[in-house]
Amino acid sequence: MHGIEKTLGMRWKAKEFPNGFTWLNSKGKITLKDLKGQVTILDFWTYCCINCMHMLHELEEIEGRYSDKPVVVIGVHSAKFTNEAVEKNIESAIERYGIRHPVIVDKKMKIWKDYGAEGWPTIVIIDQEGEIIYHKNGEGQLETISKTVDRLLGHGGSGSKHIDIAAPTATRRGDTLSFPGKIAISPDGKNIAISDTNNCRILIADIKNGKIKHVIGGKQGFADGNFSSAEFYRQQGITWKDDNVIYAADTENHAIREINLERNSVKTIAGTGKKSAWLALGGEATRIGLNSPWDVAYDKDTESVHVAMAGTHQLWSYMIGSGKIVPLAGSGYEGLEDGKLMGSLLAQPSGTYYSEGFLYFADSESSAVRRININSKRVETLVGEGLFEFGYKDGGLNGARFQHPLGLCVDGNDVYVADTYNNAIRKIDIEKGEVTTVVGPSSTPGVCRYGEKNCDTLELYEPNDVKKLENMLYIADTNNHLIRKFDLSDGILGTFEIDAEGMK
Repeated sequence: MHGIEKTLGMRWKAKEFPNGFTWLNSKGKITLKDLKGQVTILDFWTYCCINCMHMLHELEEIEGRYSDKPVVVIGVHSAKFTNEAVEKNIESAIERYGIRHPVIVDKKMKIWKDYGAEGWPTIVIIDQEGEIIYHKNGEGQLETISKTVDRLLGHGGSGSKHIDIAAPTATRRGDTLSFPGKIAISPDGKNIAISDTNNCRILIADIKNGKIKHVIGGKQGFADGNFSSAEFYRQQGITWKDDNVIYAADTENHAIREINLERNSVKTIAGTGKKSAWLALGGEATRIGLNSPWDVAYDKDTESVHVAMAGTHQLWSYMIGSGKIVPLAGSGYEGLEDGKLMGSLLAQPSGTYYSEGFLYFADSESSAVRRININSKRVETLVGEGLFEFGYKDGGLNGARFQHPLGLCVDGNDVYVADTYNNAIRKIDIEKGEVTTVVGPSSTPGVCRYGEKNCDTLELYEPNDVKKLENMLYIADTNNHLIRKFDLSDGILGTFEIDAEGMK
């Protein structure tokens, strides 16, 4: 029953959900008895996983196809990282991804073990009588799931009706931003670009007073045009070429977009709007499918834009002059292995920064910070050991630990890292060979999380990015729906106040 698809002729009795486990997005506790007469699809997922994110789109399609049929989808959240096991964090992920079906919190991966899951995601289909007839891991299962459901509905008759078991989580987003993913500061230091990810728009603000100068997009879709008509879909990374041209990783459109502030225009320069198959080859950029580009970094030395291609565990490069895009590093297999560019193993790279001949990247699934020496064409790891080696530890590079970092920036020998699942900003001093915490989580009275009252200071909550200007760090405080400022001179953490008057 491990890692293979079952047929209708091979059945196993499904095991009841454990008592006392928390149900989210649900009207209450759900049992297999409640699901009798329904075709039940279980999705074993963890919210960091890019393949799980892809599967959510497939399940959304399934839910639409069978909205009036006795078919239910249930998410089983089996956490990989310590941070992902916290119920409040899972609730936030449910909101971010727009999940509409119930999710059970799988404590200590008990349900995972009961059902023999082997990887994220794993899909299990239970028939109308409570027997498992399908068990398969990996993404790209849409049509096989649909065919299996069709056969079960044909065998099960038409007596049952769809039951409504979901009660979607209420939206808790901020007043202006919704899960801001990445930020970038213009070369002249006057403007900050904010990827307002779940609002599907990019904001350009005056870095001194927070006044909005440009609102780019704001509607989910995939359309070029002027700033008011252009559309994005949960875009993430942004990088400035100069003070007027910005490149954006339009993540869920699987595209790279070029934004021109002088021309008030957005155009697609790479990608087709559709997710590529694994593994795509390079070529003419607008004819090549991309796979969840998560961040971008402009390289002035080679006139290229480097792309963190999270979906294929690779880094790619777009050549501005020729309009070509090609793989730069990573074989496409997930792991942590240094060496020659295409022979190396990467693990869902999600943050990039180019500096002085090196392309630095946050390799999120290996909880590592790594870099490419562009001249020697080799990948090297600064901090990190492997896919399941993570934690929170300062000190020497060999023993230091991060937990799913997503963003970074470089200032000389210092690498500032958004250590996302540790709710911290860390610094790697390459010259000294050590890691220190710059902004860390706190249990001090008066410090709180988003939505809590009666506090003095709001701590970071899954920060996705960090950028430095002079002696100030700017932080995408993603789950707090804010951009924060940290003054390195006095150690004060504050908020970058956005003057939203220009958005009205």
